[in-house]
Amino acid sequence: MRINIEKNLVEFTPESPDEQIKLESLWRTMVDCIRFNKKLVPIGEYIPQKNEFARFAIEGEKGEGIEEYPEVYVDQECQCLCYTCNKYVMLKTGERIPPCCGKLMEVLD
Repeated sequence: MRINIEKNLVEFTPESPDEQIKLESLWRTMVDCIRFNKKLVPIGEYIPQKNEFARFAIEGEKGEGIEEYPEVYVDQECQCLCYTCNKYVMLKTGERIPPCCGKLMEVLD
Protein backbone atom coordinates (compact mmCIF):
# COMPACT_ATOMS: atom_id res chain seq x y z
CA MET A 1 0.00 0.00 0.00
CA ARG A 2 1.43 3.34 -1.00
CA ILE A 3 0.61 6.26 1.32
CA ASN A 4 0.98 9.85 0.13
CA ILE A 5 0.66 12.81 2.51
CA GLU A 6 0.18 16.40 1.34
CA LYS A 7 -0.60 18.86 4.13
CA ASN A 8 -3.76 17.49 5.76
CA LEU A 9 -4.66 15.14 2.88
CA VAL A 10 -3.72 11.45 2.99
CA GLU A 11 -4.03 9.17 -0.04
CA PHE A 12 -3.92 5.37 0.12
CA THR A 13 -3.10 3.62 -3.14
CA PRO A 14 -3.45 -0.16 -3.16
CA GLU A 15 -0.64 -2.02 -4.89
CA SER A 16 -2.24 -5.47 -5.09
CA PRO A 17 -5.73 -6.90 -5.60
CA ASP A 18 -5.84 -7.93 -1.93
CA GLU A 19 -5.02 -4.40 -0.80
CA GLN A 20 -7.68 -3.03 -3.17
CA ILE A 21 -10.31 -5.30 -1.58
CA LYS A 22 -9.22 -4.27 1.92
CA LEU A 23 -9.23 -0.55 1.07
CA GLU A 24 -12.71 -0.85 -0.44
CA SER A 25 -13.91 -2.63 2.70
CA LEU A 26 -12.41 0.10 4.88
CA TRP A 27 -14.07 2.76 2.72
CA ARG A 28 -17.48 1.12 3.05
CA THR A 29 -16.99 0.88 6.82
CA MET A 30 -15.96 4.52 7.18
CA VAL A 31 -18.36 6.27 4.80
CA ASP A 32 -22.09 6.64 5.39
CA CYS A 33 -23.50 8.93 2.71
CA ILE A 34 -26.58 10.02 4.59
CA ARG A 35 -25.53 10.00 8.23
CA PHE A 36 -22.23 10.52 10.02
CA ASN A 37 -18.90 9.38 8.62
CA LYS A 38 -16.56 7.59 11.00
CA LYS A 39 -12.98 8.50 11.80
CA LEU A 40 -9.71 6.70 12.46
CA VAL A 41 -8.20 7.40 15.87
CA PRO A 42 -4.63 6.31 16.61
CA ILE A 43 -4.08 3.82 19.43
CA GLY A 44 -0.81 3.50 21.31
CA GLU A 45 2.34 4.48 19.51
CA TYR A 46 4.04 3.79 16.23
CA ILE A 47 7.79 3.43 16.59
CA PRO A 48 9.18 1.43 13.66
CA GLN A 49 11.97 -0.03 15.79
CA LYS A 50 9.37 -1.48 18.22
CA ASN A 51 6.27 -2.15 16.11
CA GLU A 52 5.85 -3.24 12.52
CA PHE A 53 2.36 -1.69 12.28
CA ALA A 54 0.37 1.37 13.31
CA ARG A 55 -2.97 0.68 14.99
CA PHE A 56 -6.14 2.78 14.70
CA ALA A 57 -9.64 2.45 16.15
CA ILE A 58 -12.72 3.25 14.08
CA GLU A 59 -14.95 5.69 15.96
CA GLY A 60 -18.30 7.15 15.09
CA GLU A 61 -21.96 6.39 15.13
CA LYS A 62 -23.12 3.16 13.59
CA GLY A 63 -25.64 3.82 10.84
CA GLU A 64 -29.16 3.28 12.10
CA GLY A 65 -31.04 0.46 10.48
CA ILE A 66 -28.10 -0.93 8.54
CA GLU A 67 -29.26 -4.46 9.35
CA GLU A 68 -32.77 -3.66 8.08
CA TYR A 69 -31.73 -3.83 4.42
CA PRO A 70 -32.52 -7.07 2.62
CA GLU A 71 -29.57 -9.19 1.61
CA VAL A 72 -29.64 -9.11 -2.18
CA TYR A 73 -26.80 -10.75 -4.09
CA VAL A 74 -25.91 -10.33 -7.76
CA ASP A 75 -25.83 -13.38 -10.04
CA GLN A 76 -23.28 -11.88 -12.44
CA GLU A 77 -20.68 -9.12 -12.48
CA CYS A 78 -22.32 -5.73 -12.64
CA GLN A 79 -22.10 -2.09 -11.66
CA CYS A 80 -24.34 -0.58 -8.98
CA LEU A 81 -25.13 3.10 -8.62
CA CYS A 82 -26.61 5.30 -5.90
CA TYR A 83 -28.80 7.85 -7.67
CA THR A 84 -28.69 10.12 -4.62
CA CYS A 85 -24.92 10.68 -4.32
CA ASN A 86 -23.74 9.18 -7.66
CA LYS A 87 -21.41 6.71 -5.92
CA TYR A 88 -20.89 3.51 -7.87
CA VAL A 89 -19.32 0.14 -7.15
CA MET A 90 -18.35 -2.82 -9.29
CA LEU A 91 -19.67 -6.12 -7.93
CA LYS A 92 -18.56 -9.64 -8.75
CA THR A 93 -20.83 -12.65 -8.99
CA GLY A 94 -22.25 -13.53 -5.58
CA GLU A 95 -21.47 -10.19 -3.89
CA ARG A 96 -24.13 -8.38 -1.87
CA ILE A 97 -25.68 -5.17 -3.19
CA PRO A 98 -24.63 -2.52 -0.64
CA PRO A 99 -26.93 0.07 0.91
CA CYS A 100 -26.17 3.73 0.28
CA CYS A 101 -28.03 6.91 1.23
CA GLY A 102 -30.78 5.04 3.02
CA LYS A 103 -31.56 2.36 0.40
CA LEU A 104 -29.95 -0.40 -1.65
CA MET A 105 -27.91 0.73 -4.63
CA GLU A 106 -29.43 0.21 -8.10
CA VAL A 107 -28.01 -2.38 -10.49
CA LEU A 108 -27.12 -0.87 -13.89
CA ASP A 109 -27.84 -2.86 -17.05
